[in-house]
Amino acid sequence: MVVRNVEAGSTVGITTEKSDAVLSVDEYASTGTDGHWTGFPKTSGQSLSYWLQGVRADPLLDHRTTAALPSYADTVIIGSGITGTLVAKHHLEAWPEKSVVVLEAREFCSGATGRNAGHCKPDQWRGFGKYEKRFGAEQAMKILQNEQKTWEDLVKYVQDEKVDCDLWVGDTLDVPMTKEVADMSKHVFERYKVAGGKVDHIKVTLDPAEAASISRIKEAQACFAWPASTLQPWKLTAHIMRSNLSKGLNFNLQTYTAARKVVRSEENLDKWVVRTDRGNIECTRVVHATNAYSAALEPSLRGLIRPTPHMCNKVIPPSTFAGSKALQNSYGVLLPDGALFSINPRCTADGIVLFGGSNPGQLKFDEWLAKHPERCTDDSLSGIKEVTDAVKSFAEEQLEGWTEAATGPGQLYDYSWSGIIGRSKDGVPFVGELPGLPGQWVCAGHNGHGMARVFTAAPGLVRLMAGEEWEEVGLPDVYRVTGERMERLKAVANV
Repeated sequence: MVVRNVEAGSTVGITTEKSDAVLSVDEYASTGTDGHWTGFPKTSGQSLSYWLQGVRADPLLDHRTTAALPSYADTVIIGSGITGTLVAKHHLEAWPEKSVVVLEAREFCSGATGRNAGHCKPDQWRGFGKYEKRFGAEQAMKILQNEQKTWEDLVKYVQDEKVDCDLWVGDTLDVPMTKEVADMSKHVFERYKVAGGKVDHIKVTLDPAEAASISRIKEAQACFAWPASTLQPWKLTAHIMRSNLSKGLNFNLQTYTAARKVVRSEENLDKWVVRTDRGNIECTRVVHATNAYSAALEPSLRGLIRPTPHMCNKVIPPSTFAGSKALQNSYGVLLPDGALFSINPRCTADGIVLFGGSNPGQLKFDEWLAKHPERCTDDSLSGIKEVTDAVKSFAEEQLEGWTEAATGPGQLYDYSWSGIIGRSKDGVPFVGELPGLPGQWVCAGHNGHGMARVFTAAPGLVRLMAGEEWEEVGLPDVYRVTGERMERLKAVANV
């Protein structure tokens, strides 16, 4: 079997010459969308994620360290999600004497971090075929190794700091749902193993009956299990931000302050001016930590990072999946057309089941988005019927015993919300200093997988800002921002 690309751009799935089945290796977005879509965050009327619903009385949501926007800072970080908050943390540790201002267009951590499905799931094999095809076996291995280290660093931080963020550590299950996808999964797993990939921590079940028993999914054809986590991402980010705020007068968080443009200072060409809705702030360094919105603020990223709305569904399980019968694992359910259900059952928290990913209804949703490109950054969307219907169909048809209990008010398909994923053209993040813009740095384009990347990417960016060489930082080479990479990808986008 020879692995080939499904999409030449972001390469969101892989297939073989002998089968049309697609193995999802990312939470895909529509292949028909315009790669030049961009836009600023919606500043009012957005849907409230499950995470944001639970923290409505937290004063961090609309925190402003000072009533007025400072006119100067050594570094301005745009975005208060996990990336911007972690960059601020490591910046303060590296240069406690330097001033830092974090700008947030809306409530604190109300973008992708505060809207995801709550996973930190390191890819331990599934993406190898995709990354090998695009970047070579060595870089493919480094990407997966980096994701493992990211997960380990996140879990260690939460445990060492005793962060109250509903951390769960246990087996995540990847479950192929057809024989073709199971065969593809086995093939990619074996390729990864032969290439030297570490697999002793991955439990592989290839017998469909046993896989169905382990996963509780009726038509499971195989099961791959390895350690991962779920968590409350807003609470984790809030803990880090509160620690930043405790550092003293050199740190300032300004919510409801939308950055609109970054220009050179007319008085000092070595400095930058960030123009916001509340005035201007001059600085020596700017960090773009806005992920999906990066290209709206920085034109050189147009066509390289595009925003794409995705949905997450909150489901209150029936009594047959509650108490001792609750789901005990997180999931990636792999479907034959490249679609993916990600499932977070919050089994050590409140037991609410969150369905994310790119389920079969996402394609219909994408068709609607293609006709309404102005909605590409609209996270007010809720109740997308095709997406919710796909969740309902899967639960009722595949989860053994789901429909056996009578249900009443307050159960089942309770609510859904939208979040904006930042899609990079080649499927991996952009990390580093923007070419031709000395002093402007970026960590963005996480492709719906930021929780498994940012805990190493953000501190890595700060080390680069401190003058360390890329090779010392330890991030995969393909994450590096270079002029050559940007021009090559723009040429692909233009084609």
